[in-house]
Amino acid sequence: MARLALVSAVILTLAAPAAAAGPAPLSLAGRWRFQLDREDAGIKDRWFERALPESITLPGALQNQGFGDEISVRTEWTANVYDRTWYESPAFEAYRRPGNVKVPFWLQPDRHYVGAAWYQRDIAIPEEWRGKRVVLTLERPHWETRAWIGGRALGVRDSLSTPHVYDLGPGLAPGTHTLTLRADNRMIVDVGIWAHSVSDHTQGNWNGIVGRIELAATSPAWIDDVQAFPDLPRQTVRLAVRIGGSAAGKVTVRAGSAAAEVDLGADGAAVELETPLGAGARRWDEFAPELQRLSVALRGPGIADERVVTFGLREIAARGTRLVLNDRDLFLRGTLECCIFPLTGYPPTEIEAWKRVIRICKDHGLNHIRFHSWCPPEAAFAAADELGFYYQVEAAVWTAVGDGGPIDAWIYAETERILRAYGNHPSFLLMAHGNEPGGARRDEWLGRWVEHWKARDGRRLYTSGSGWPAISENQYHVTPAPRGPGGWIGKDYRASIRNLSAPVIVHEMGQWCVYPNFDAIAKHTGPLKARNFEIFRDSLAARGMLPEWRAFQRASGRFQALCYKEEVEAAFRTPGVSGVQLLDLHDFPGQGTALVGVLDAFWDEKGYIAPAEFRRFFGATVPLARMEKRVWTTEETFAAEVQVAHFGPAPLAGARPYWRLVGAAGRAAGGRLPERDVPIARETPLGRIAFPCADLKAPAAYRLVVGLEGTEFENDWTIWVYPAAVPPPAPAGVLVATALDSAVLAHLAAGGKAFLHSVRLQAAHPRGSFTPVFWNRQWFPGQACQTLGLLCDPAHPALAAFPTEAHCDWQWEDIVAHARCLVMDTLPRELRPIVQPIDDWNSNRKLGLVFECAVGRGALLVCTADLARDAARRPAARQLAHSLAAYAASPAFAPATAADAEDLRELLAPARASKLVALGATVLRASSEDAANGNVAANALDGDPETFWHTAWTPAPDPMPHELVIDLGKEIELEGLIYTPRQDMTNGRIAACEIHVSADAASWGAPAAAAAWRDSDRTETVKFDRPRAGRYLRILIGAEVRGNPFAAIAELDIIPARR
Repeated sequence: MARLALVSAVILTLAAPAAAAGPAPLSLAGRWRFQLDREDAGIKDRWFERALPESITLPGALQNQGFGDEISVRTEWTANVYDRTWYESPAFEAYRRPGNVKVPFWLQPDRHYVGAAWYQRDIAIPEEWRGKRVVLTLERPHWETRAWIGGRALGVRDSLSTPHVYDLGPGLAPGTHTLTLRADNRMIVDVGIWAHSVSDHTQGNWNGIVGRIELAATSPAWIDDVQAFPDLPRQTVRLAVRIGGSAAGKVTVRAGSAAAEVDLGADGAAVELETPLGAGARRWDEFAPELQRLSVALRGPGIADERVVTFGLREIAARGTRLVLNDRDLFLRGTLECCIFPLTGYPPTEIEAWKRVIRICKDHGLNHIRFHSWCPPEAAFAAADELGFYYQVEAAVWTAVGDGGPIDAWIYAETERILRAYGNHPSFLLMAHGNEPGGARRDEWLGRWVEHWKARDGRRLYTSGSGWPAISENQYHVTPAPRGPGGWIGKDYRASIRNLSAPVIVHEMGQWCVYPNFDAIAKHTGPLKARNFEIFRDSLAARGMLPEWRAFQRASGRFQALCYKEEVEAAFRTPGVSGVQLLDLHDFPGQGTALVGVLDAFWDEKGYIAPAEFRRFFGATVPLARMEKRVWTTEETFAAEVQVAHFGPAPLAGARPYWRLVGAAGRAAGGRLPERDVPIARETPLGRIAFPCADLKAPAAYRLVVGLEGTEFENDWTIWVYPAAVPPPAPAGVLVATALDSAVLAHLAAGGKAFLHSVRLQAAHPRGSFTPVFWNRQWFPGQACQTLGLLCDPAHPALAAFPTEAHCDWQWEDIVAHARCLVMDTLPRELRPIVQPIDDWNSNRKLGLVFECAVGRGALLVCTADLARDAARRPAARQLAHSLAAYAASPAFAPATAADAEDLRELLAPARASKLVALGATVLRASSEDAANGNVAANALDGDPETFWHTAWTPAPDPMPHELVIDLGKEIELEGLIYTPRQDMTNGRIAACEIHVSADAASWGAPAAAAAWRDSDRTETVKFDRPRAGRYLRILIGAEVRGNPFAAIAELDIIPARR
C-alpha cells in the first residue's frame, strides 16, 4: 500500500453536502416484495432465488405497515420489564385481555415482530453503468442485513450506527437483476436489552430500512474515504485519503491545486495531504459555526471520482479539570437523546427534522446532546454542524464489557465505523463506548479502548463510559456524583469530585418527574401509542380526580422546573464541572414511563415553563446568587454573594451588574454592583447583596433579580420573609389538638370548631418529600419520594397569612419534610384538600396535607405536618400554623363537605412510635453515610421504614466493615434488636453483622449477638445471648447480600428486657 505526504494550497469554499463524481445514484425507494421468516427458513430454502409473495414499502419498518403480531401478555419484548406487577396484579387484569391490551411501562407498538424478514425487488442497471463498480447503500437498517444479486451472496453487515454498504463489483451487466435483502432485528450481538439502539423502551425494536436506499456507480478505482484533521494552531488541515480498487498505471489525487500520483496495489492506496488553510480561515463553534468545504478528485486512465469533504476548524482539549474549545473554556449544557421518536419509532434521516430538535434545544439555552447508547444518522450531524451544536456519541451499547465475549470485538468495529462515517463532523465532539458498563474486567478493557482511539483519532475527546468508570485513561469523566439536592441552595458538588483530575460532565442530571399530560395521547398517531397514559388516565378517573389533571400537571411542572434550576446552578458553581447532561429536556416514555422533561416526547412545550425562562438559568451566561437559605425572618439580615457564569463568545468588558427585590406591590429594594470585566469562566464574583429584613413587609414573598445591564442575562430567586415572633396557635373558640381523640370528637359533636395539626399518622400514609419522584415509581417503587409537589389555592383564606403560589416552593420544604400525606380515598369524593400533595400517577391516591370538613354539627381543620416540633427554629411551620389557626377562628371557616367521624377516627389513628423514637435516641457516629442523597444515618432511627441509612457509594464506595453507634440517652437493659432492611431494592441489605452493647461507647467486649440474613425486605428480630445493660448500641456490618462494599438500614428498634 502506497503512502504519500504532500503539502500544498487548497481552495476552501462554503459548506455543501458531500458529493461524488459520476452518474447520479438510483433510488430504490418504493414498493418491494416481502415475506416474514418466522421459522428462519429463508437462507436454507434459498428465498433469494424465488419471488416473495407479499408487498411492503421501503424506506420503512414492517411493524408500521401492519406486519407482525398484536401485543399480548406473551409478547417477548427486547427489554427488561423489571416490575412484574402488570402481569400479575388483579388491578391490571382488564388491560391484559385480548383486544384491550395496554402496557404501562413504555409506548405500545401496534405490532411487534422480532426475527428475520426478507425484502426483494428488481433493479435496472443502465447502459451507461457498463463496466463501472456498483455500490448498494442501505441507510439505517435494523439490524443485521444480508444481500443477494440473483443467487450471488454479497455479504453480511451488522452496524447499528452507520449505513450498510455492499459492493456489487464492476461486472454487473446492464439490464434487470433481482436484489434480495434479509433484515434481522434479533439480538445479533449482546449490546444489552437496555441499549436505546435496540430496546423497546424507546424507539422500539423495529425491522426494516428507514433511510436512503440507493445504487451508485463509480469507476473501477474510487475515493473510498477522506478524513480531515484540522490543526488549529498551525491553521492547516491534514487529509487522510483512502483509495479503493485498482488501475493500470498511476492515478492522480487532487485537492485544490495539490496533486499526488499514486500506484494502486491490489488493495488500493492511502494518501496524506497537508495544506495550509490561510490566515482568514474562521473557527467553528456554537456561536460561529463556520464550515469549510474541500473537494478531493481522483483521475487516471478510465478513472474519475470526486469527494467533497466538509469539516470545521476547531480543537477540543482537556486542560486540567477544564474543557477547552478553540482555546476558550467550554461548559456543555446538554440533554440526553434516547432514540425517542413516537411518530415513527425510529430516528429521522432528514436534516430539517434534526434542525428542529437543535433549534428547540438552543432556544432553551442548550449547546449539547448526548446520544445515550446509540449513534444518530448522518442528517443529525449535518444539522448540528450547520447550527453550531455539540454531540457526545456512543457505540450503541449498554452492557457488560471486557469479558472476552463477541461484544468486545463488535464495539471496536462499531467505533471504527462511526469514526469513519461521521468523524469529519465538527459537531462530533465527544465519544464514550456506551452507558453504565458492567463486567469484572471492565476498567482494564475500557482503559485500552480509550487509549486506542485517543491515538487513532484526536479530533474529539474519549471517555470510558457514561456514568462510570472514572478511570485514569479518560480524557473527561461522565459521573453521577455531582448531582442531587446536596448541592442546592447556594451549595455545590465540589466534595463529590475532589479526587477527579479530568473535566467532569454530570451524568443524567435531574430525572425529576411531572404529572402526565393527557392531551398528548391524541398526538400519538404513529405506530407507538400512549396506552400507558390511558391507564394512568383511567386510574385518575376511577378516583374521581380526572378534572384536576391539568392543575396537577402545571403545579408539578412548576415544581419540577424549580428543581432543575437548583441543580443546574449548583453545577455552574462547582469547580471541575465542565458540563451537565440532563435526563431529560423532553420526556422519556420507557422504563416505566419517566416523565422527566419540561417538553413532551415530541419536543413540544407542556405549557408551564417557556424557553426564555429556562434559558435564564441554563444559558451561556447565567447570573448566580449564593444564599444560605430562602426563608428569613424580620430580625435577620439577608445576604447573598452574587456571581456570574459566563461561557459566551467573548469576555464581557465593563459589565454593569444590578439587583432588585420585587414584592407583590413592586420594587422593595435594589441597587448596583461594581462595574467589572467578566472573563469566560465559571464563577466570576460580582459583589455582595445585603439588607435588613426588618425593612420589609412580612409575611411576604419577594423575588431577588440579578442581571447585567444592557444584556438579556438575568436570573431570579424567590425568598420569603416572616415575622420573627408569631404566637403559638390558640384561636379563640377553637379546640387545638394533635390527635382526633374522644375529646375532639365530642367537641365537634357539640357544634364546635377544632384544628388538628402535627398528627402522627401511620406508615400507610406516605411520608412527605420536598423533592419530586425520581424517574418513576414503577421502576423504583420503594423510593422515599412518592409525590410530585403540592397543589393548593393561593387565594384560600386558610393561606391568607402564608403567601404561596399554586405549586410547591422553598417555603414548603421544611413543612413537607415533617409531614405524612393523608390518603383520603375513603373520604367523600367531593372533599378536596386545601393543600394537596400530588401523588405519583401509578397510584393516583387523593392525598391531603391540609383539609377541612364538617363533622356532625362541628367544623374540623386538619394539617398532617408537624408544625409544633422545634417551632422556634422553623419560621415557615410557625407561620403556617398561625395562618391556619387564624382561619379556624374566622367566620370563613365553614366547610361545606361532611365526613363521617368514625371514618376520620380510623384514618387519623396515630402510628405506634418506635422505642428508639420514644427515647429520643441519636446517632453517636457512623462510619459512612450518603449525605448527598439524603440517606443519612439518622434515617435508621426515625421510625419511618421508607427512609434509610446508606453508606457512601459514589464516586467510590467506602469499604467494609461499616459501623453505626447509637446513643440511647440513658442506660437500658436490652434483650434484642429489630432490623428492617431497605425496602425499595436489594442494594445495601445486610448479610452479616455483629451487635454490641456498651456503657461508654469505648469498651465493647464480645458481641451480644451475631446475625446472618438473606436478601429480603422482611423485618428481622435478633435475640441477645443474655440481657445486656448499656447506653450505647453498636452495629458492626461485615457483609452485604450481594457482596457489595456498601450497607443500608431502613429502621432499627430495640427490645428492652422484661422486668
